[in-house]
Amino acid sequence: MYCAIYKSTKKESTYLYVSRKDDFSDVPEQLLQNFGNPQFVMMVNLDKREKLAIADINKVRENLKNDGFYLQLPPAPDAALQHIRQKNTKL
Repeated sequence: MYCAIYKSTKKESTYLYVSRKDDFSDVPEQLLQNFGNPQFVMMVNLDKREKLAIADINKVRENLKNDGFYLQLPPAPDAALQHIRQKNTKL
């Protein structure tokens, strides 16, 4: 199973996986508007991988089969780091 990965021009560290390159027909229009102009990153063969860097590969596969796309959002910031940033206004 191949998929194309695109990064968002509006949301940092947000990626969109689709089943076919440049085919966004399964992606809701509202999501595309919020995502911005998708910038192609790479093609990935999910059958040859056991895991992905951030996303759960099984969830990606399932969403691609059922919905035709998968949206990867940035990971939640570490609570301790967030507390330090709030205390230190110089960062």
